[in-house]
Amino acid sequence: MQTDMTWQSSRTLGRSGIEVGALGLGCWAIGGKWSTPDGSPLGWGAVDDEESVAAVRRALDLGVRFFDTADVYGAGHSERVLGRALAGRRDEAVIATKWGNTFDERARTMTGADRSPAYAREALIGSLRRLGTDRIDLYQLHLGDTPLDEAAELREACEGFVAEGLIRAYGWSTDDPERAALFAEGAHCAAVQHACNVLEDAPQMLALCAERGLAGIVRSPLAMGLLAGAYGPDRRGRTGDIRSVPPAWLHWFEAGGAPAAHWAAKVEAVREVLTADGRTLAQGALGWLWARSGGTVPIPGFRTVAQVEENAAAVAFGPLRPGQLAEIEALLG
Repeated sequence: MQTDMTWQSSRTLGRSGIEVGALGLGCWAIGGKWSTPDGSPLGWGAVDDEESVAAVRRALDLGVRFFDTADVYGAGHSERVLGRALAGRRDEAVIATKWGNTFDERARTMTGADRSPAYAREALIGSLRRLGTDRIDLYQLHLGDTPLDEAAELREACEGFVAEGLIRAYGWSTDDPERAALFAEGAHCAAVQHACNVLEDAPQMLALCAERGLAGIVRSPLAMGLLAGAYGPDRRGRTGDIRSVPPAWLHWFEAGGAPAAHWAAKVEAVREVLTADGRTLAQGALGWLWARSGGTVPIPGFRTVAQVEENAAAVAFGPLRPGQLAEIEALLG
């Protein structure tokens, strides 16, 4: 296990003063099945709500406090399940959710997008209701390509939500440093959610977070399961799983759900380093992120209690050693 006494397993969420751990959990998968209007899957397949609730509660017991969801995940279902799991334990958790996509909860479909400040308020009220809470700790714009002028209006709307006590802080889920920097000009902007993992680094975004005092909420830390050992060369996505019919941005998988050979080969190249010291592959991938930046909060997805336990156990190992980081860079170079 990690013996470096400089390892800090707690974080302050950017400039907000909100205390979180080094690990959060992403609640996309527990939203269950949902789709585009033409039937293309947007979820991770069928899910057991009872197991989801048990997994969230187990996470709390293990010291994981930060839960990231979005109103559109499961067309509202993820928020409802998370709210149910946190009932009676709300003050133990830090809840992050997102807005911007529109959806039909009854049909469980995503219907479009709305970038207006009026819709931001409407979406916020809906999230508060589904989550069964009186405030959102971190409210995030979910539309990563929003034009800068519209985003500036939404940033000011978020400042208004803070003043009303509806949210404590806000951020943007985007992979564009220029857009993240625009939101960072707001007094209560605390984070940017961005993609980063062993296979695809994000040096510009990590540098921006360090420069602006933002938390880096890292989505896809396990490359949608590829870095969790969940997908080998013969494993395929299930019906209703977005990985089985991957959209253009989901390049780690081929049609049918098999891992793309290029990316699978990269995983094999670094497997031995990531699993050194008794770590699982997923725990090594999380350790890589913590070694890259002390301000990151990776949010691996989960479906089961066992997955939560494995991810939470990564905290005890802490970050990879500098030599391991350099070795991985050389292997993937």
